Amino acid sequence: MGLNDPFLADVAKEVIREYGDFYPELVKNQDTILNNLTREEERFHKTLESGIGQLDVYMGELASKKKDTLDGVNAFELYATHGLPFEITRDILRESGHKVDEEGFKEAMEEHKLASGAGKAFGPLGGEDADFYRGLFEKLVREGKLTRDGVDYNPYPLSSKKVELLALIKDGEIASEVSSDDLVEFVVPETGFYIESGGQVADTGCLIDVGKSWEIEVREVRRPAAGLLIHKGIVKSGQPKVGDQATLSINKQRRMDIMRNHTATHLMHAELQKILGIHARQAGSLVSSDHLRFDFTHPEAMKEEEIREVEARVNRAILANYPLSITTKTRDEAIAEGAMALFGEKYGQEVRTVAIGKEGSPFSYELCGGTHVPSTGLIGSFLITSESSAAAGIRRIEAVTGSKAYELIQKRNSQLRTTAEGLECSLDEVPTKTQSVLSQLSEAQKEAVNFRLKLTLYEFEKSFSDLPEVFGVSVMALKLPDATVDVMREMADRFRDKIERGVIVLGAVQNGKPILVAAVTDNLLKSGLHAGNLVKQIAKMVGGGGGGRPSIAQAGGRDPEKLDAALEQVLKLVKDALNN
Repeated sequence: MGLNDPFLADVAKEVIREYGDFYPELVKNQDTILNNLTREEERFHKTLESGIGQLDVYMGELASKKKDTLDGVNAFELYATHGLPFEITRDILRESGHKVDEEGFKEAMEEHKLASGAGKAFGPLGGEDADFYRGLFEKLVREGKLTRDGVDYNPYPLSSKKVELLALIKDGEIASEVSSDDLVEFVVPETGFYIESGGQVADTGCLIDVGKSWEIEVREVRRPAAGLLIHKGIVKSGQPKVGDQATLSINKQRRMDIMRNHTATHLMHAELQKILGIHARQAGSLVSSDHLRFDFTHPEAMKEEEIREVEARVNRAILANYPLSITTKTRDEAIAEGAMALFGEKYGQEVRTVAIGKEGSPFSYELCGGTHVPSTGLIGSFLITSESSAAAGIRRIEAVTGSKAYELIQKRNSQLRTTAEGLECSLDEVPTKTQSVLSQLSEAQKEAVNFRLKLTLYEFEKSFSDLPEVFGVSVMALKLPDATVDVMREMADRFRDKIERGVIVLGAVQNGKPILVAAVTDNLLKSGLHAGNLVKQIAKMVGGGGGGRPSIAQAGGRDPEKLDAALEQVLKLVKDALNN
């Protein structure tokens, strides 16, 4: 078609022009949309180049083996490793008169899914599981234990609740009584436990009967059917039974930590948009008790100064101790007021809004059903621990607040004090002293490299004094401790400049693995001597392989213990080559 440059942005621009009146978000985010499309298109072209290059290799192998069909495993390798879509592989092969094993490709993909866990079942979250819980709900309604409205759910107050144990479930069956150490599920008429949603994890806590004769540790809460909330946990002591009166309590410390992280997430979202631009919108999150994780749309890694600026501004908002205004209103009213709705989230006609900042002009205003601290000062401190790539065009920030931030500060201070003691300086002098030590270390390393090079050169030059000969050909086989490949190749060139007719094989060990370099003077190339063949034979003796040009070649291996023995065979291999 002649479309060799990125063109999708031009198409998208026309779509935005046609539909912008109906979808104003397209116009608002036009620059971000067009930039991301072009960037993705350029990235895909690079992927194609890599994949097609590997496909060319496979097609060459087909030609050499006189075959016309590409193996399905190879086609899947092109897809999984090089990102080349199967359809493109198939079309390129067809154009050159080849085929591809499509069934083999599908089989390889299924094997990969099973190996990675993607093909496994996710457990009984639907089907019979949902039918069972719907049946339980209907039973509780018939018995008058629940109304059609179901379990009363209000996760915002942190107060404990006196409740009746309406139902117990053990091993997937309804039970009237359970015992210590049993893994159970139970139903109560009301709960304040937060159900995992919007990135915020579920609450944990306990259910203790009023007489304190038994206790269930609550580890999870979920909604398996409309109207029914299920608490899941383990019986820590006693024998709970249906009808018992008990106190349902949330782990308040854990909930407070979660609330700190959730409010901090809103603060960070607002500051990211101010520093990076309005395109930096939430693309996923996790709010747990020990840290927060926030994914957002941004095409490139944040600069260090941007990360530090976000961290500083969030901490300033925390110190300002802004109150949170949490209200319920219609979705249209909230959106008209400027509340941010997150892409992918489902909202009803009535929504809960969270505003942070001065009344009438909040700097953070979002639709959110999660739990939050009443004012930002309760967050304590905020520290960004990492910034990384989550996917193409998506960045990820992880951070800690409250007690976890304090623990991290204490840990870093302790490490800084230990470093200062080791450097024999004050805390303030650590950066300067560290730079000084690093400079000294760099100089020492350069001196050590020069010394090793001089030692290697000495060993090399000393070997010229008594070189063995085979049919008038001088042969050097030498092990050089700590020599790099570049040094070995340089010495091979020196050998060829100094010796009129000769063969050299040098060996060394780098990072625990043997490396080899072989060279042959040009006047011996017609006599049967070939550096590539020679080094390949020696490499086999150390568990490796390699090759190269007739004049100079290199190879590697896996067994450094066999390097000395392999070098001892060089003289014989040269003699055999000359005899042939």
